[in-house]
Amino acid sequence: MKKYIGIYLCTALLCAGMCLQPAVAAARLVPVAEGWSRNTVNTAVFRQSSLVTHGRYQYIAFYDGQQRLILGRRKGSGHRWELHPTGYTGRCDDAHRIISIGVDGAGYIHVAWNHHGNALNYARGIAPGSLELGPMQSMTGQLEGNVTYPEFYTLPDGDLLFVYRDGSSGNGNMVLNRYVLAAGTWRQVQPVVLDGEGRRNAYWQMCVDRFGTIHVSWVWRSTPDVASNQDLCYVRSTDGGETWQTSSGVPCVLPVTAATAEYIVRIPQRSELINQTSMTADDAGRPYIATYWRDADSQVPQYRLVYLSDDGWRVVQVSSRTTPFSLSGGGTKKIPVSRPRLAVDSRGHHLRVCYVFRDVERGSRVSIATCRDLGQKADWQVEDVTDFPVDEWEPTFDTELWKKRHRLHLFVQRTRQGDGETLEDLSDQMIYVLEYKL
Repeated sequence: MKKYIGIYLCTALLCAGMCLQPAVAAARLVPVAEGWSRNTVNTAVFRQSSLVTHGRYQYIAFYDGQQRLILGRRKGSGHRWELHPTGYTGRCDDAHRIISIGVDGAGYIHVAWNHHGNALNYARGIAPGSLELGPMQSMTGQLEGNVTYPEFYTLPDGDLLFVYRDGSSGNGNMVLNRYVLAAGTWRQVQPVVLDGEGRRNAYWQMCVDRFGTIHVSWVWRSTPDVASNQDLCYVRSTDGGETWQTSSGVPCVLPVTAATAEYIVRIPQRSELINQTSMTADDAGRPYIATYWRDADSQVPQYRLVYLSDDGWRVVQVSSRTTPFSLSGGGTKKIPVSRPRLAVDSRGHHLRVCYVFRDVERGSRVSIATCRDLGQKADWQVEDVTDFPVDEWEPTFDTELWKKRHRLHLFVQRTRQGDGETLEDLSDQMIYVLEYKL
C-alpha cells in the first residue's frame, strides 16, 4: 500500500485518547491509535524496540485489531501521527510473535515480525524515513529457518545489530548479524554466541552502550517449563561482536556454554527467576540488569537490580512485595507483575536509576521506582504514573531517545494475557506514548 493513512487526528480518536490522563504532572499521554489487546503481543518486554527515534522522527510499530502490521511516525514530541498499514500481518494469537524495529544511520527502517520457531520475516523501508516496506527478504541466508525473539540494536556508526534465537525453548542458540551501512548488506557476525549444547538455551537481555560496547546477560533454561530458569550470567563485546570477554576483561572462547560462562549470581531452579527482562549501561559503560526472583526462605518474588560496581557485582532488592506466585508451566504466563525495564542516568557526579514495572499490588498501573543512591540502604521512591490499570502490559521505551537526550518515552497500552497462549476477551485498546519527565 503506497499511500499513508494520513494524519491520525480525527475527532473521535482524539476524544477517545484524551479521556485518560497520567496520574502525575511529570507525565504526558499522547494517543496513537487502537490496537490488538487480547494478549501481550504488542506489549511484551522482549519487543526491545517498540519506539525508535532517528533524526527528527520517532517511529512506532504495532498490530491493529485486524492483526495488520502498522508503522507510524511523528515529528519530535508532537501529537500528529502518520500511520501506515504495511500490507503485512502477524499471528496475534501467539504473544511471542512481536514486532521489532530498527532505524539505520541512513534513516531506513528495518522490521522483523511474526516469529516463534519459523522462517525469518524481515523487510526494509523503500527510502529513508519512509513507512512503506519493500518485499520480505533474507538477511544472510544462514540459520534463518527457526527464528524467535528478534531484536535490533543501533551502533554508534549507524550500523545495526540483529540478534535472535535459533532453536526452541530448552534447546536454542543466540545468533548475531550486523547490517553494514556502507555496503547496504547484512553479514553474520557469530552463528552462535550463547550455546545451549542441545541441553538448554539462554534467555538473554542485551544493550549497546554509548561507546558501542555490547552487554549481554542471561539465564539458562533446560526445559520448556519456565520454572527451570536458573542462574544469571554475563558477557560483553567491545568490537561489535567479533570477540567477547568477561566483566573483568578476560577473553571468552565462543560459543559461550554453561561450563565457560561468567556467573554473576547463582540462582537455583524453581526460584521464580524470570527470563528476558532488561539491561542497560550508565554513561561510563557499567552494566545494570533488572529482574526478579524469590529467596529460598520466601514464596514471594521480589524485584532486583544487579549491577557492576568498582568492587564487583552487587544485588539490590527494589520491591517489598507480599503476594506469592509461581512461574511453573510453559508458554506465555499470566503473571501479577510485569518484567521490568531500566533507564540509568549517571551524568556528572549524579546517579539516578529508573525501574519501570507493573504490579497488581499497585493496581496494575504503570509504575516507576527511582533511586539516587545504591549504597547499603538503597532508597527507592515509587510513583504510579497512570491513573488507570494496564492489566498485563509490560514496559518498553525508546532507548535511542534515552541514550541521546535522556528523555523517557514509554509504549503504553492496556493488554491482557491468558495463561499458555490463550486469548482474553478484550476489545481493541488505545495505544499511547507516555512521556515521563524526570
